[in-house]
Amino acid sequence: MAIHTINYYKEELMPIYEYRCQKCQDKFTVTLSMAEHDQGKVECPRCHGKKVTQQYSVFFAKTSKKS
Repeated sequence: MAIHTINYYKEELMPIYEYRCQKCQDKFTVTLSMAEHDQGKVECPRCHGKKVTQQYSVFFAKTSKKS
């Protein structure tokens, strides 16, 4: 199953959220600001369903290491 990606902010570093649509079972990722994420207005890009569930995912954090 392919995962669709929607990027609203291409030039800024924004959090990426993963979702699964409860209607069509499609998995997709959305780049949103934290404020937009808190509004909870995500819809499926495939079927435009409003019942989506945020998925847990792994992340990579890069920090500067000072000796």
